[in-house]
Amino acid sequence: MRRLFSGPSSLHQLASLELLVEPFDFRKAAEFWGIRSPRLAVQVHAVVGGTPAYRGDLVCDDAPAGPQDFDAWVCRTVLNPRVPLYWEARTLLEEENHADRALSHSTLVAIAAGGSTPGEIAERTGAQLTDVSHVLAVLRNRGLLHAEPDAFRPALTRYRIAEPLLAFEHAVAWPHRAAMEQEEPADVWQRARATFDSAVAAPRFAQLCRDWATAHAGPDTFTGDPETAVRGAVPGPPGHPRLDVDVAVRGTVEGRPGVLLSVGLARWNETMDTPHLERLRRTLTALGAAGVDVSEAAPACYSGLGFGPELRAAEARGDVLLVDVDRLYHGA
Repeated sequence: MRRLFSGPSSLHQLASLELLVEPFDFRKAAEFWGIRSPRLAVQVHAVVGGTPAYRGDLVCDDAPAGPQDFDAWVCRTVLNPRVPLYWEARTLLEEENHADRALSHSTLVAIAAGGSTPGEIAERTGAQLTDVSHVLAVLRNRGLLHAEPDAFRPALTRYRIAEPLLAFEHAVAWPHRAAMEQEEPADVWQRARATFDSAVAAPRFAQLCRDWATAHAGPDTFTGDPETAVRGAVPGPPGHPRLDVDVAVRGTVEGRPGVLLSVGLARWNETMDTPHLERLRRTLTALGAAGVDVSEAAPACYSGLGFGPELRAAEARGDVLLVDVDRLYHGA
């Protein structure tokens, strides 16, 4: 539609309004699909996101009956060539005009595999940084990528795939495309399931946690009003790896904008406990040593499986914020 009414088109002068229709919020999406299990809701969102159109004809009106039906539902729909959703991700990309479609696919594969900065993506694709930067700009302008500054290095831009179905396609389906045309979907999915959990569901869960922090957290969750939640990386002590932060929340405290309110880790398939809290404390110490004001920053753990007893005890003492999938979908 954008191209139909764009500059060189004879219809250009007829366009008086461009209305951007956003996907459903993750809570609204779960309600729209009729999903009551929060963990199942995350899994389904990692495949189809919040696009309402994917609920009907594209899946032949097929929704998972419950958590135990998720694997079979994936095989019936997004891995089934007889169902329109199987072809949708490729259609999304091929409908766009790209200077280098092959590099566009390679770039999305690199991001789906964990690359987030232009340098990391160029290294994974084996392409020149200038070529990758051009493709990133095109994909971003088309709304297929989101670009955000690193939480602690604003000059560093990190990219993520905007449409979950594209992430699923390039992390799971694309590498197994040949096998999917020759084997039963259940056999392919059995081999790809671990990749789905680590490369698709886990990043999607982390993003939902960031969305929760800014849109659904209660007024007393943080010491201020949250405004942004992004990911970032903190250099570790000499000889140690960097300290990644999945949910860095900033907001306004007593009229001061941009205050760091929380640093958090998101773990989709881990039961979190005190080692995660200790890692967050080391992160806060490193940030403080680097001159970041951490006086208002609370450590936070976001888990898809829950928390150990010691971490629950720390929560009772007010030492840590804990968010499980039930709170993600139903709590503040």
